[in-house]
Amino acid sequence: MMSILSAYLMRTILTSTLLVLIVLLAIATLFEFIGELDNNMGDYGIAQALQFSVLFVPQLSIQMLPMATLIGALLGLGGLASKSELVIMRSAGLSVGRLAGMVAMTGVVLMVISALIGEYIGPPLDHFARNMRTEARFQQNERNSGHAAWLKDGPVILHLERVNSEFEFGGIYLYRFNEDNSLRSVGRAENAGIDDSDKWILENYRETRFQDDGVQAMESPLAVESFDVSGDLLGITLMKPVSLSARGLSSYIRYLKKNSLSSGRYEIELWSRIARTVTIAIMPVLALTFVLGSSRSSGSGSRLMIGVLIGLGYYLASQVIANFGQVYDFNPAFVTWLPSLALLAITIFALDRVK
Repeated sequence: MMSILSAYLMRTILTSTLLVLIVLLAIATLFEFIGELDNNMGDYGIAQALQFSVLFVPQLSIQMLPMATLIGALLGLGGLASKSELVIMRSAGLSVGRLAGMVAMTGVVLMVISALIGEYIGPPLDHFARNMRTEARFQQNERNSGHAAWLKDGPVILHLERVNSEFEFGGIYLYRFNEDNSLRSVGRAENAGIDDSDKWILENYRETRFQDDGVQAMESPLAVESFDVSGDLLGITLMKPVSLSARGLSSYIRYLKKNSLSSGRYEIELWSRIARTVTIAIMPVLALTFVLGSSRSSGSGSRLMIGVLIGLGYYLASQVIANFGQVYDFNPAFVTWLPSLALLAITIFALDRVK
């Protein structure tokens, strides 16, 4: 009996959430498309802007799923309440706590779906879309396309003048430092690349070494160096935090901390993503407290307004607090979890009052 009720509640909430998500994504994609039309450059026209907007849908779905879950649960459970189905369930001996556990399972299912999209679908498509837009706007070709990058590997700092998708670089500078942070040598290669074994191949390499008794210059047509920077890690440095998977973020955060570099921006993105995903499981329970606490005569319009206000409030609070924490260097885990913990506290309080 309980499994039947759980499946019924889950189907009701999932159906409503899917419909709400489709509407929200349609509106957001339209605004994204209109915004892209204002930045037409080079070969980036209407077709490319539409393609970018469509490729951006998975990322938008991740951002909007907490709000869509709350609104969908309010509408779905509200429909059951208006037909007295929730009253019948409680009259049959189903406690509020048991009912909350059933609807929470729907949130867990949506949480898992969101995590999978955020790990395997959204970031790769986001990175592809951004590269496509950049290449179309500036008409870059494979030979000249790329981005400059700075890397640190212990006492060595590398400046790559151009990095493309094939990991072929333009000029590269190597600055080596002593333990007291004094400059030991400066080197430059006209071209460089990473081979299959993650060895750095430097062409026409010249290096100037600073010693106590003078300056020594050396040059080599081909030099091989080993740095603790693999091709995968180098690729991560060229991506925006939003375009990285959770594994990529974790890997890059470890690299930054190992080299005593600031990792706050990436930690905030990682913890924000985790907190947002976990919050999805809370939303159906929060919706249940509103439905049980309101009268049967409450219409879908009022429930929709409640869901929109709470969802927008959570989204804006998450963005503002995360940016505030990054500016003032607060603990990333604390500032990103704060809105979710506040929402959880409200849910527990409201659930206790309904009981």
